[in-house]
Amino acid sequence: MTVNKLYIKKKSKLFFLVLICCSALLLGTAVSFAQKKTQTKVELENKKKQLQKEIEYTNQLLEETKKNKKLSANQLQLLNKKISVREELIATINNEIYTLNRQINENNLAITGLQSDLARLKAEYGKMIYYAYKNQNASSRLMFIFASKDFEQAFLRLKYFQQYSEYRHKQAEKITTTKKVLNDKVVELEKKKVDKRLLLGNQETEKQSLTTEKGEKEQVFSKLQEQETSLKRDLDKKKRDSEKLQLAIQRAIEKELEKMQKEAETDNKPKPLKLVLTPEAQELSNSFEKNKGKLPWPVTKGIISEHFGVHPHPLMEKIDVNNNGVDISTSNGTMARVIFDGEVTAVGNIPGSGQYILVRHGEFLSIYSNLKDVSVKVKDKVKTKQNIASIIYNESDSNTILHLEVWKGKTKLDPEDWLFQNN
Repeated sequence: MTVNKLYIKKKSKLFFLVLICCSALLLGTAVSFAQKKTQTKVELENKKKQLQKEIEYTNQLLEETKKNKKLSANQLQLLNKKISVREELIATINNEIYTLNRQINENNLAITGLQSDLARLKAEYGKMIYYAYKNQNASSRLMFIFASKDFEQAFLRLKYFQQYSEYRHKQAEKITTTKKVLNDKVVELEKKKVDKRLLLGNQETEKQSLTTEKGEKEQVFSKLQEQETSLKRDLDKKKRDSEKLQLAIQRAIEKELEKMQKEAETDNKPKPLKLVLTPEAQELSNSFEKNKGKLPWPVTKGIISEHFGVHPHPLMEKIDVNNNGVDISTSNGTMARVIFDGEVTAVGNIPGSGQYILVRHGEFLSIYSNLKDVSVKVKDKVKTKQNIASIIYNESDSNTILHLEVWKGKTKLDPEDWLFQNN
């Protein structure tokens, strides 16, 4: 073999190596991207399971409500809740289908690229085998080595034959590996197509359920409109009870502020009215704030049937409802529990609406109402998830609802921002 031929062969070898490296890099990127998408799919699956559990539990509460022949606004709220969760579930399934479509397209592209790489590798390997066959005579290889100008060139030529042989074996391994990756991609693609067909079936089922639920809601809505006078009376009572609770909360907060103010006064000179925290209380307050969005629910299982803030009444148009916290519907017999470590600041009673408990967490307060059989008293230290009372079961409406509020000083906050989303 001439020096020119050797040079050409070396250049060809370099080209093949660069080509294989680029293919490996592309394959690595594709695998990494696929893993990222798989994580997204897992997140969507978890969300879907959570929504399905919420729908099942709402159905359970609805069945409990239906035992009472009397229709109530709570029943309509539960139906509204189930419909909104069902719509969110359908949207999640849509996201899953969208993700699967992207993954299927990516798999198709990856398969096309792998098929091209495999054909190229086979062609190059075939050329190498043909070259090895044409030059398999050991004497010609020895002549090529002995024809060297000096020992260094002879050593380099011998090294070349060794490297060429190793490279040929590696090429064979690359072909085997590429074939396996290609087969795996084809199997993965078929699985994704099956998953997509199942999701499309689930989507259609959920849409049918949604249509049925909307029809049921319209029937309940129509019947409840006939009871407008009774509903307005219930709404007025709820509003009065809420005002009594807010007044009690306000007094408890002011009482706590006054107590802190007295502890902070020195030299008989009054200071501006503000909440002064001890180092321990400040630490507790900071800990509470750091756990925003991670706090446990005040019940072991429940759904939010009425949200925080001003929103339209579910039945009566032009009437807004103002909720200083959230209403959590749960099962009969469920206990109310503390959402964070703290100290019981107040325990009181609102005639006709049960008892309430205020728990202080440094600068923050959590308030629990619509309670009975309270098991704590003022100044008690309580721990996260500790049971503090049972929740009143309303026999006339067949429902069990806990009212929860979260305050920072004199500012009311949306409890949903503080609770862990997957109850």
